[in-house]
Amino acid sequence: MNPQAFHSYSFIFIVFTQFFIGFIFTTFPKFCQSDLIEKPYYVKIFLLLQGGALLFTLGNFLHVNLLFGGVSLILIANIMVVYRLYNIYKTGRLSQASSDPFWIFMGFVFSLIAHLLFLGYVASNNTLLYTLAVQIGFYNYLIFLAFTVGQRMIPFFSHYMGAKIKYFTATVFSLLLAKSVTALLGLHYIEVLIDLGLAAYLLKEILRWKLQPLESPAILWVLHLALLWLPIALFIGALATLAETISGNSFAAMQIHLLAIGFLTTVLIGFGTRVTLGHSGQPPNADRFTTNLFWFIQAVVLIRALYSLQMGLELNLFWFFDFSMTLWIILFALWAWRFVPVLYWGKKLDS
Repeated sequence: MNPQAFHSYSFIFIVFTQFFIGFIFTTFPKFCQSDLIEKPYYVKIFLLLQGGALLFTLGNFLHVNLLFGGVSLILIANIMVVYRLYNIYKTGRLSQASSDPFWIFMGFVFSLIAHLLFLGYVASNNTLLYTLAVQIGFYNYLIFLAFTVGQRMIPFFSHYMGAKIKYFTATVFSLLLAKSVTALLGLHYIEVLIDLGLAAYLLKEILRWKLQPLESPAILWVLHLALLWLPIALFIGALATLAETISGNSFAAMQIHLLAIGFLTTVLIGFGTRVTLGHSGQPPNADRFTTNLFWFIQAVVLIRALYSLQMGLELNLFWFFDFSMTLWIILFALWAWRFVPVLYWGKKLDS
């Protein structure tokens, strides 16, 4: 597998997926008022994911059969996740009371579709299957699923009790799907219009919630900031796509990385910190160290965006890539150093 495909698959189906499963397996039964998922079931999924990740990594260096075996194991785990969420949705007492459980489930359905496309790519080396897998896996799975959970939980944490626009989530889903189709067909001017329309639509609704990030504690404003990154990244990404279409220069997937770091990483660190503290019996408050981590994420976003910008402008400042990658590793190392002892040993943090 080429380095680009290795990067895409590992982040979509190994790194971010494990965050998603851990969070959704805890919250989805509560959303639906269903029985909790039994430990033996999620332990099997955990073991399949770790075994698959190991074989996938080794297969990239040793033999394609190991690679295929790794993808197959992770796919089996993916199927088990979708199957269990389907059963919870069908039997849950509150599944029909809100559209959110349905759209969360649909996000995982599209993860399965993208995964099958990736398996087809591994078997055939068909670049069309790879492109389609990445488009669906990133926009209609990762970004849409994180958005669906965020638009439900963040206003609730912020004590916003107003009703959202009717068909809000369905509209975002449809526009993201249309974006994936137009990108695949090379209809870049239409893709730009979809990006700009979706950015305006999201920004208008988010501002209507009156979240007041400047007046909120850090554990909340980091989630507000994550939401705002969605329209910002779509808008800047639309400009980058337009510039690429006109000039022929590559801006090194600027929109994808603004979304992946600005929105997805910010919301995962924000939710992960809140859940870690809450489930360890500690107040969900961000101390100075944690608040600085939230700002550090934004520095990583900025450096990665500068790398994409200099690529498009042909400045040949390639060290920006190494710098952004190093900052990304440091970010998660610092978060793990702070919160892994809380997760595993229940360490109490200083107030």
